[in-house]
Amino acid sequence: MPVPSTILITGGSSGLGAALAEAYAGPGKRLFLSGRNAERLEEVATRARALGAVCDTAVVDVRDAEATRAWVEACDEAAQLDLVIANAGISAGTAGRDGAEPEEQVRAVFATNVDGVLNTILPAIGRMEARGSGQIALVASLAGYRGIPGAPSYCASKAAVKVLGEGLRGNLHPKGIRVSVICPGYVRTPMTAVNDFPMPFLMDGDKAARIIRRGLERNRPRISFPWPMAASVWLLQALPPAWIDPLLRRLPKKGAD
Repeated sequence: MPVPSTILITGGSSGLGAALAEAYAGPGKRLFLSGRNAERLEEVATRARALGAVCDTAVVDVRDAEATRAWVEACDEAAQLDLVIANAGISAGTAGRDGAEPEEQVRAVFATNVDGVLNTILPAIGRMEARGSGQIALVASLAGYRGIPGAPSYCASKAAVKVLGEGLRGNLHPKGIRVSVICPGYVRTPMTAVNDFPMPFLMDGDKAARIIRRGLERNRPRISFPWPMAASVWLLQALPPAWIDPLLRRLPKKGAD
């Protein structure tokens, strides 16, 4: 598989996005990073430049379709994009609540995790189709394999991203565009830092980024890790709900991002 030299990453100011930026940084690489925090974004860019990459940053809200389209198209004009990683996302759950998630929280999660992904990849797909090449990576989660009472909207948003990517892979293959879905477990990031419960197989961001980069270079359809947790959630979604619902209701609940 061709090695990408021009990479766009959303959510690049911290967490997995920042780790991916550093994993791809090096001589001959051009990175385009977006995020919500200009100061943290520039810190990531400084580290990437120290590794030899050319790095451009932009504060872009992926929920804003027009602004995101303008940024993606401007990046592609500046340097033809080889790889677009739709990574930006937020986390929220039902911790501290007796009932359902508030409507504003549910809509906020979907606006970033689903609409934000669409706003990022759709402009890129159009341009990649025109030239018959490119790669798209959608960051979902192992949480997208099965709805969990502690984080209904987060699980659902990641399930949507997962299924979208799986469908796009077959749809875009004849047009020369490779598509992969990334389904991490717990990665040490600001998003998981709010969790006050045990996180099995918690992984550092740099290790997760290496796994993702290796999987994308091999054009893997789904990059799910760590494997013991991936196997566990696969089993959970395969079992009858009546068997596992009582167990899931007892699991710790996720807090807000």
